[in-house]
Amino acid sequence: MSRMMWVAKYREANPAVFTIVTFPFLFAVMFGDWGHGICLLLGAMYFIIRERKLSSQKLGDIAEMTFGGRYIIMMMALFSIYTGLVYNEFFSVPFELFGRSAYACRDLSCRDATTAGLIKVGDTYPFGVDPVWHGSRSELPFLNSLKMKMSILLGVAQMNLGILLSYFNGKFFRNSLNIWFQFVPQIIFLNSLFGYLSLLIIIKWCTGSKADLYHVMIYMFLSPTDDLGENQLFVGQRNVQLVLLLLALVAVPWMLFPKPLILNKQHQNRHQGQSYMPLHGTEDTLQLDAAHDSHAHEEFDFSEVFVHQLIHTIEFVLGAVSNTASYLRLWALSLAHSELSSVFYEKVLLLSLGYNNVLILIVGIIVFIFATVGVLLVMETLSAFLHALRLHWVEFQNKFYEGDGYKFHPFSFSLLSDEEE
Repeated sequence: MSRMMWVAKYREANPAVFTIVTFPFLFAVMFGDWGHGICLLLGAMYFIIRERKLSSQKLGDIAEMTFGGRYIIMMMALFSIYTGLVYNEFFSVPFELFGRSAYACRDLSCRDATTAGLIKVGDTYPFGVDPVWHGSRSELPFLNSLKMKMSILLGVAQMNLGILLSYFNGKFFRNSLNIWFQFVPQIIFLNSLFGYLSLLIIIKWCTGSKADLYHVMIYMFLSPTDDLGENQLFVGQRNVQLVLLLLALVAVPWMLFPKPLILNKQHQNRHQGQSYMPLHGTEDTLQLDAAHDSHAHEEFDFSEVFVHQLIHTIEFVLGAVSNTASYLRLWALSLAHSELSSVFYEKVLLLSLGYNNVLILIVGIIVFIFATVGVLLVMETLSAFLHALRLHWVEFQNKFYEGDGYKFHPFSFSLLSDEEE
C-alpha cells in the first residue's frame, strides 16, 4: 500500500513498517463490532486456507484483489474484534461480559436518565464500554464524546510518530538543518496546541471534570490572560497556556527564516573563491577552469528556496489543524457503522420477531442478512479501508516521507534485451 504512489528513496524511513500495525488498527476503530469482525475473519481465513488452490486459478478482478490482501484483511478483522470488545458491540448488541453494570437506578423513572439519576453500586467495568449506556437516552452523547476524544488522541499520536521519523531521516542523512529547523519547531508547534489538547482530554477523563474543552482552546487564543473559572483543570493552567501559545508563535518563524538564510550563507562560502583566476595557463589551471565552469552552473536562487520554505511552513501550520480535524473521520465512521448496525437490528430483525409470524420472520432474517453483508460487510469495509488509507498517505506520511526513489530492479541481460526491443 505504501508503494502504490511513491517509492522510498535509498535508506529513507519506510512507512510500511509502521503501516503494518497502524493501518488495520485505524480501520478497526471505524469498524468496531466484534460480530462483524468475526464475519470478516471467516472470509479472510477462507482465502488463507485455500490459498494454494486459489493462487493457481484465474479469479475475477475484485476476487483477485481481495485474495491478494487476505493477510491484511485478517489483521483488520482481528483488530475489529478487539475494538468491538472495547465498544461492547456484537451486531450492535451489548454483552455483559464481566457481569452487570457498575451503575443502578435509584428508582424506576431513571431508566432513560443521565448519570445524575444513577448510583454506583460496583467497581468500574474492567474492560470496554459499560453495557448500561446502550439503550439509554445519554448513549449517543456519551459515545460521541468518547469516540471524538479518542480520535484526537490517536491522530496526535500518529502525527507525532511521523514527525519523529523525520528526525531519524535527518540524523541518518546527517542533515542538521532539517533536525533543528524542521523537526524541532514542528514538534513544538504540534504539541503546544494539539498535544496540550490531548493532555487536557486525559486529565478530564481521569478527574471527571466538567470543564468545556472547546471554551478552553478557543479562549487560549482569544483571551489568554483571562481567568478560566470552572474550566480550569489544574493549578497554573493559565500560565502554562501562555507559555505554550508563545512557543507555538515562535515555532512558525523558526521554521520559515533560518533554513533559507543558512543555505544561502553556505552557498556563498562555498563559491567565494571562484572569482579569482590563475595568471599562467598550465595543465593544473586548465583543470581549475573546468571545475570553475562546472560550478558556475550550480546557481542558488534564494527567492526560490525561500518561497519553497514558505509554502512548506504554511502547509505544516495549516495542516496541523486540518490533519487533526481529519482524524475525526475515525469518530464519524465509527458512529455511522454503529448506528447502521443498530437500525438493521432494531428495525428489521426485532420488528419481524414482534409479529409472531413465521413468514415475516423468515423475510426479516433474509433482509437482515443481506443488509448486514451488503452494507456493513462490503460497503462499510471498503469505506473504512479507503479512509484509513487516506490517513496514512496524507496525514501520516506528509510529515516525513519524500517517496522520490525508484523501485529496485536487479541487473538482468533479459531486461536489457527487452528495453532494446
